[in-house]
Amino acid sequence: MSVLTQEGFEELARAGEHVDESLRLEFIDGKIGEKAVPGGDHGRIIEWLTRLCIQANTEWWLYPDQGLRVETYRKGNARPDGCLAPSGTFVGQGEWASADGVLMVVEVTSGDSDTGHRDRVEKPRAYAETGIPVYLLVDRTTCEVKVHSQPDGERYEMVATVPFGKTVTLPEPVGMELDTEPLKNWVR
Repeated sequence: MSVLTQEGFEELARAGEHVDESLRLEFIDGKIGEKAVPGGDHGRIIEWLTRLCIQANTEWWLYPDQGLRVETYRKGNARPDGCLAPSGTFVGQGEWASADGVLMVVEVTSGDSDTGHRDRVEKPRAYAETGIPVYLLVDRTTCEVKVHSQPDGERYEMVATVPFGKTVTLPEPVGMELDTEPLKNWVR
């Protein structure tokens, strides 16, 4: 049995771009995962969040689908639905960029079978190991928003969960209130 390295994964992911446009690959916890290309409601949620983040700070941008090197010693590759970072953070970096400077990552659950475990278990751990300050999960299955914060190098020490329709605080360095009422419109 051979072990897949990060470099091997990146080569496989590049080759896969030419095979099936409906899937994107991630490499977390030593396993390759498939991520379905998002639909219209999913995209609308990212659009809505982008507008709110820019209103909070005009120097920020919510980069959709930016590949990040994650996990301890950067042995994984994840493609969050959104990466909130200062404008220009990823200039000069390739498809799989350093997470340095990322303020928050965003995942919006999709209908694929792996999304629950990946978005609720594997990715919070990987993002916390990487030191990303805030992980926002918009869970369309449970109609909840989960805000993970205070990474300790292994996990997020704080997790706030609110149902769609409530307001939740995105802690520093994001530091903004998020009224989740509009999310009720984009659940199918």
